[in-house]
Amino acid sequence: MPETTPSITEASRTRAGAFFALGPVFFYFFVAGIATVMLGPLLPALIARWHIQDAQAGTLFMATFAGQLCGAWFATRNLRASMLYGACMSAAGCVLMAWTDFDAAHMVLFCVGLGLGAGLTAGNVISGIAIPSARTRLIALLNVAWGAGAITCSLLVRVCGAGRVQLFFFVLAGCLALAAIFAIVLPHDVKIPPSATESAADAKIKRRMPLPLLPLLMFSAAMLLFVGIENALGGWLPSYGVRASPALLASSIALYFWIAEMTGRMLLAALTSLFGEASLYRWSVVLLILTEGALIVAGHLSAGGVVTLTILSGLALAPIYPLILSFFLARTGNHPRLGRVFAAASIGGAVLPWLTGVVSTRFHGLRAGLAVPATGAVLLLLLSAVIANKPVDMTSNGMDTAA
Repeated sequence: MPETTPSITEASRTRAGAFFALGPVFFYFFVAGIATVMLGPLLPALIARWHIQDAQAGTLFMATFAGQLCGAWFATRNLRASMLYGACMSAAGCVLMAWTDFDAAHMVLFCVGLGLGAGLTAGNVISGIAIPSARTRLIALLNVAWGAGAITCSLLVRVCGAGRVQLFFFVLAGCLALAAIFAIVLPHDVKIPPSATESAADAKIKRRMPLPLLPLLMFSAAMLLFVGIENALGGWLPSYGVRASPALLASSIALYFWIAEMTGRMLLAALTSLFGEASLYRWSVVLLILTEGALIVAGHLSAGGVVTLTILSGLALAPIYPLILSFFLARTGNHPRLGRVFAAASIGGAVLPWLTGVVSTRFHGLRAGLAVPATGAVLLLLLSAVIANKPVDMTSNGMDTAA
């Protein structure tokens, strides 16, 4: 069947043309960054609005990331449609969030997450195949765009005001609708055929799992833990800060956290050259453990202390996921079943923030609840013995080693 719009391969003949064609993807990632982290700065207002406890509030994170898991699982069937309809679904969910009650919010947030999971996964794949030689740079730029959106979320919450949650959802819905309109101009999907030199044996190998079971489980666990830790801290630190010091705003704490994480990722190349990937991974996790330990142990933190520990948490988190991804891809190359591993990582985003709320309610304080992401950080350090080992060089087999 003839295509009515240029294919991704055609749009990628020149780097300038490909970067221009990917403009809608970058805009979508910016808006998706706002939507992904919105529960953090909004949570104190939502808790007051619905008169709920921390354990109940934690189920909101679970609903959102359960949706993301489902959306990511099916996103690669039609990349352009996943971004287009995913943005529309998230926009509709945000409109409904302006009026919904606590019980109905779970289904609405599941739909928001479903759209985000589909759109974000599709955007990563689109960018990953547009310019293979610049894959790492493109994915890094997407992370920066997403981080800019996460920072903008806190600013938008502050501009709208704590008592005007509805206005926030309407503005975000408008931005997502605009992202959907932009996605219309994306090239249609193109299935890249096997090369002429690929044998039947090679094709059979590609249908198998990308790694043996044990290392595959270790990497899946590491991704799951990171996503859970990041969302537990990004979601609950704003509430922790407000409760620790009345002088702080939830939106300010979220802003400091995401700025710190984006700054750390912008410095990743320099830090990797200085320390090496394996050492940087371990030291980052150690810093994260120490920072979370300080949040848990400190009985009465000042506003400055909360801000300092929030910034350190963001900086410590910044290198961890890109390094996990680098270690993983160095072993697997470009395997067709990688998407399922990334989709499974959303389980962490659903479970750890929820557990943080449950433990907080059970022990009457978020200091206890933050033991959940701290425990996850300890497990990440233990996993370094497996995932941070130098892999066998796979470049001789023509497989990608870029992260």
